[in-house]
Amino acid sequence: MNKTKYKLLGTPYFIWSAIFIVVPLGMVFYYGLTDRSGTFTLENLISVTTPEHSKALGLALLLSFAATLICLLLAYPLSMILNGMKVNQHSFIVLIFILPMWMNFLLRTMAWQTLLEKTGVINSILSFLGLPPLAIINTPYAIILGMVYNFLPFMVLPIYNSLSKIDPNVIHAARDLGAGGLQVFFKITLPLTVPGIISGITMVFIPALTTFVISNLLGGSKVLLIGNVVEQEFTQASNWHLGSGLSIVLMLFILVNMVITAVFDREGEGSVL
Repeated sequence: MNKTKYKLLGTPYFIWSAIFIVVPLGMVFYYGLTDRSGTFTLENLISVTTPEHSKALGLALLLSFAATLICLLLAYPLSMILNGMKVNQHSFIVLIFILPMWMNFLLRTMAWQTLLEKTGVINSILSFLGLPPLAIINTPYAIILGMVYNFLPFMVLPIYNSLSKIDPNVIHAARDLGAGGLQVFFKITLPLTVPGIISGITMVFIPALTTFVISNLLGGSKVLLIGNVVEQEFTQASNWHLGSGLSIVLMLFILVNMVITAVFDREGEGSVL
């Protein structure tokens, strides 16, 4: 099969990319870099520096960083346990772990809303046991909890994939040479799993930074993240120009993460595929 036929086979993909990637991105940049009259302007981008928007962006960065760190601290030992059990990505145990990902994202978040609300399941159990209620709903802590629950599998899978690719003979050789458990971890295991860690951080941090569903349901109107601001500009204020401008600012963070991932994971070792 010659190159012309290969190009023809790729035509549907290029058409799909143009319709669902290039055109939408072009619209975002058009609205973000123009005002209502269609005149070029940078005011939509600069508006992120206003007190309201900068506060929402700062809080989103803080909560995203906290959620990503918690996911990393939970995912790494869990991935090591799964790897030590000699299971593969198609095994029953891993299937059970990623099973919640098959459920609708909105339903999963609403389930936590039901659990955490003042008269929810958790507080009902605490009340039955004579313990004080848990006042976590509509707080940043509830949002972090929702982020960790929804995005933890995206941290586990790339780290587990990197661990599974480590040759056991390398570990055995290090132990034969007298290396202790901590030395093996910090000198061999951790460096070899850096691609998976970076990939996991990217897959958790970006959706956590741009989310608005979790903060809407678990934070109520008391916690406003930059994702909520963008969503409100499109749906309530009907200001597509400002919403697109703020979206472009968020794209910069995505590009930075993509560059970091490309630097530390050039061969795609942290990929979950």
